[in-house]
Amino acid sequence: MINRIMILAMALPFWVCAPRAVGQPAPVDSAALQTRMQWFADAKLGIFIHWGIYAVNGISESWSFHNRRISHDDYMKQLGGFTASAYDPDSWANLIRQSGARYTVITSKHHDGVALWDTKLNDLSIPRRTPAGRDVLTPFVDALRKQNIKVGLYFSLIDWSHPDYPGFLRDSSRYDAKADPDRWRRFLAFYRGQLDEIITRFNPDLFWFDGDWEHSAEEWQAADVRQAILAHNPSAIINGRLQGYGDYDTPEQNFPVTRPNLKWWELCLTTNESWGYQVDDTTFKSPYEIISIFADVIAFGGDLLLDIGPKADGTIPQPQIHILTELGTWTYRHAEAIFGTIAGLPQGHFYGPSTLSKDSTSLYLFLAGRPAGPVVLKGLDTPIDRITVVGTGEPATFKIIGKISWSPVPGLVYIDIPSNAQDPYMTVLKVSLADPLKLYRGKGGLQ
Repeated sequence: MINRIMILAMALPFWVCAPRAVGQPAPVDSAALQTRMQWFADAKLGIFIHWGIYAVNGISESWSFHNRRISHDDYMKQLGGFTASAYDPDSWANLIRQSGARYTVITSKHHDGVALWDTKLNDLSIPRRTPAGRDVLTPFVDALRKQNIKVGLYFSLIDWSHPDYPGFLRDSSRYDAKADPDRWRRFLAFYRGQLDEIITRFNPDLFWFDGDWEHSAEEWQAADVRQAILAHNPSAIINGRLQGYGDYDTPEQNFPVTRPNLKWWELCLTTNESWGYQVDDTTFKSPYEIISIFADVIAFGGDLLLDIGPKADGTIPQPQIHILTELGTWTYRHAEAIFGTIAGLPQGHFYGPSTLSKDSTSLYLFLAGRPAGPVVLKGLDTPIDRITVVGTGEPATFKIIGKISWSPVPGLVYIDIPSNAQDPYMTVLKVSLADPLKLYRGKGGLQ
């Protein structure tokens, strides 16, 4: 992932990743794009996996040598400790299914250049240079497909270990791609060759690029990369880190405080403070914190890509297993309010996250914590049939106050929460409407 300071893009009400070179405009929205993106829009939850040799010493993936906290040579010595001795791809896929996630993204190759699969373009891979001695990517992809989980592969465009990449490891490796086009073409042939392996061998549902900020769209051949992906798999989708040639945006860690002006977006978030496994990082988020962030994300029309970092032997840290299993218990209980829904009420109508069924006749209200008193809906201009607790069907009583017969302003809806139906993490109410949702957005008689 990008280990850089996040900046506030003034043109958008949204936190975005640190600045990158300006690329070409994103593809124009179309019926074909809408069809390709539909599974992503419905999925809501994905699991991100950062796994590589950086788990051996428990240090930052690639950035630890980029930022001179460790030499590149010492970083690469971790190749000798990556065993994958307890790696069980089927158990990983089962855990992901248990979490409720509909897709997964795994780091096929980070900026350090170490591939998880048996690439034919060089020998810097888990099968050829580590005690694991085998391709660890293919069996996981196979396990995901057995579970009907969409496959996403993270692929770093940059490769800070490749001798022809204009990197920083030695003064002789620094060069301008335009000033030394032959050398840059050699790197392009390498990177495009590895990408072709990803395309043809794994046929991902989702391509999750990273590292595009170091070169322009033209230098990356971004338009051609997009075309090659879609020519092989017209249903594939591409994240937004391909210099303007992706399909959706991917902010990391920082959550927007107003609804983004984006059709598709995904918040990538760590379960502690690190992307990969770091033994000293014990600052794990609680299941409630994850669930409340998740509710906010889907209320704003986005997906959550929640990250875990397995150890070098292939085991997943117990706190991350706990988070995913607790998240799964909650998502399965409240599935109808999560999966296949659309963004909920605009801010001001309800003090909390909300989602809507696609036909807008079911409104779902997410109640943070364990509220004891009634909750309030404002500006609801559609008759209510009934209100129930999601997961139990327990009815909730409500009343409408302040409605004046001659005024178009709706009254306030006060909803009582059944005390015996509260969820340990977040209760969800289903407001069943007589007609598709209609909201009053006026000033209530004020000038």
